[in-house]
Amino acid sequence: MSKAQPHKARKRFGQNFLHDHGVIRRILACIAPKKGQRIVEIGPGKGALTEGIISVTERMDVVELDRDLIPILKVNLFRYPELTVHEADAIKFDFSALASDDQAIRVVGNLPYNISTPLIFHLLSQASIIEDMHFMLQKEVVDRLAARPGDNLYGRLSVMAQYYCAVDSLFVVGPESFDPAPKVDSAIVRMTPYKTLPYPTENVSKLEEVVRVGFQQRRKTLRNNYKGVLDQDDFAALDIDPSLRPERLDLADFVAITNYLLKKDS
Repeated sequence: MSKAQPHKARKRFGQNFLHDHGVIRRILACIAPKKGQRIVEIGPGKGALTEGIISVTERMDVVELDRDLIPILKVNLFRYPELTVHEADAIKFDFSALASDDQAIRVVGNLPYNISTPLIFHLLSQASIIEDMHFMLQKEVVDRLAARPGDNLYGRLSVMAQYYCAVDSLFVVGPESFDPAPKVDSAIVRMTPYKTLPYPTENVSKLEEVVRVGFQQRRKTLRNNYKGVLDQDDFAALDIDPSLRPERLDLADFVAITNYLLKKDS
């Protein structure tokens, strides 16, 4: 089999190829793939993580947007006929098509910084068919995902991710582990969708709206942000102090506001 030609990372795809074998081994240990599992990798690049996974699972799906990388990937992993390559944009990809009634999928990937947040929201919308997710992301994005009430980075992404998933920040990866080296630190995060949501709402779109409005002006109080939506009596009924800023509310509070408004509207 001929050797794959070198591929230059493309800025428009946000490509930074992981080449640190110590980091790769550490990520694989966190994922802990098992034979027969349905693992889907987003943006496999040249297959740095892919081979470590498929050598255990014996089959795998990867979603890659850069068509020039696909032949390189197939050459590098020619020993694995059960590798299925989907040339597609992960933000538009139907991950549920890869799941079955008796087997959820596991999702992994080194996600491009420029699309990480919309891609995570896309995956959260399909959380019911996902067993877990392990991602390499810009460290600040991981910090936002895992932030708790009161943290500076706690916001819309934190609340919505934690509505669906238990979020664990695992470890930091420095720029020197990539080619080309990014200008910021990266981190590995594990997101495990809940089988039973701890704080459910009947209308997730309404929750998203409540959270968006709440964090629209972070420096203002809840009284100001929810003006025309909640009055003093509503806050009293919810047992929430309207003089607080939005970052002081936890997930349960945002869901309580959502369910209260749904009941009020009906």
